[in-house]
Amino acid sequence: MKITGGKFRRLNLRGAPALEGLRPTVRRLREILFERLASRIEGARFLDLCAGSGAVGLEALSRGAAHVTFVESAARACDFIAANLKACGVARAQGEVREEEVLNFLRLSTADEGRRWDIAFYDPPYSNDYEPVLEIFGAGAALEPRRGVLVVEHHCEKRLAETRGVLRRWRVVRQGESCLSFYERRR
Repeated sequence: MKITGGKFRRLNLRGAPALEGLRPTVRRLREILFERLASRIEGARFLDLCAGSGAVGLEALSRGAAHVTFVESAARACDFIAANLKACGVARAQGEVREEEVLNFLRLSTADEGRRWDIAFYDPPYSNDYEPVLEIFGAGAALEPRRGVLVVEHHCEKRLAETRGVLRRWRVVRQGESCLSFYERRR
């Protein structure tokens, strides 16, 4: 797996661990994602939910994100992400790896800690129920007001709502059987 752009461009990452349900975001979809986010990524606080291999968060750091929080429930995947952060020379202040279930993390970090991100990327196994996580974001938690972006990777047959609370979908991009739905926080 290689980083596609930015300061770590062409850097080969350690091979992802073989874990059931791990489906790294393919190279072309990562390129499309960061083409659409190009004007927003510099200096952004980025949240990579269901981080898996960590490729998306590492790509965000490579392209200028100030900080990335990687959230993944599998310990082996978290170790893999931490090793790649070290291999890229990423300072601890720029990358945080949390071994935790996404819903737990979002509930604790938004309610108790009041944390917010400029951009969140949510890529669960396609068979997961997306609604509980979308509900948290739709309620106005986790994203910065008036500029926060949530990008959801999903199977193209899965239909997601155009609006959800404070979120409005402004673009859907299809690549093969995968789609990216781009939501913007309106208030």
